[in-house]
Amino acid sequence: MYSSSSFQGNLYGFSNQEPQRAPIGVFDSGVGGLTVLRQLYRQLPHESMVYFGDTARLPYGIRSQAEILQFVRDILDWMQHQHVKMVIMACNTSSALALDIVRQEYDIPILGVILPGAKAAVQQGKRIGVIATPATAKSNAYRQAIQEIDPNVEVWQVGCPEFVPLIEQNRIQDPYTTEVARGYLEPLLQQDIDTLVYGCTHYPLLAPVVRSLLPPQVKIIDPAVHVTTACAQELDLLGLSNTHPPLPTRFAVSGCPQQFAQSAVQWLGCTPLVEAVDFGLPVSQLQ
Repeated sequence: MYSSSSFQGNLYGFSNQEPQRAPIGVFDSGVGGLTVLRQLYRQLPHESMVYFGDTARLPYGIRSQAEILQFVRDILDWMQHQHVKMVIMACNTSSALALDIVRQEYDIPILGVILPGAKAAVQQGKRIGVIATPATAKSNAYRQAIQEIDPNVEVWQVGCPEFVPLIEQNRIQDPYTTEVARGYLEPLLQQDIDTLVYGCTHYPLLAPVVRSLLPPQVKIIDPAVHVTTACAQELDLLGLSNTHPPLPTRFAVSGCPQQFAQSAVQWLGCTPLVEAVDFGLPVSQLQ
């Protein structure tokens, strides 16, 4: 169970007869999901949002499937308590390892980032590289999704264990980060890829570094853009699109609120008010 002084009961006070006004829940292991949140602001400006970063347990990319599944259940239970109308897993590792399972367990619409990203990649190229967390790369989720759409497309995946910690530590401009990125991209460039997929929502935050290391003809796919489009379509299909003015986004984390706020400000353009949520985590689950 969890506790939070600011997130008890019906978060926004909307009526049960007005499900359209309920917020969309977005979660990730840390700041990476802000790339999805920014797309939601751009494409769905009328929607209210609740953002959760599981910062006490990041990075997810080195975790087992059993751990990820438990983390996702913790977060979805909390999201349901906030009365969200839909949840976006703004986390490729969770999408790869837990999405199909929790969709059977929860009666709320849950969207993942992998299928929208795979569809967009197939529309762009035939030689596709994927940079991802080790867990996502090991799952082969992108290769399977892409080749189910088009079996003739070739896919290469590279696990990038250092990217998420470097981003969370705000070391994007560090020359070391560029050297790390060069090492991860080299095997893909040797395969003459024509398209690169950001297989982790943190990675668009590295866009200046990645773009500088790629030939100009290589197209980059950001699944955050495409899962937001899928979200808009799903809301419309379910009759859940909000037509009222949106309420301020609520931010919560399982770790240090101040640290998250400091990291988030450069991506949001403002310093968010961030609340702490206590899942009562055992020491074995913490980083």
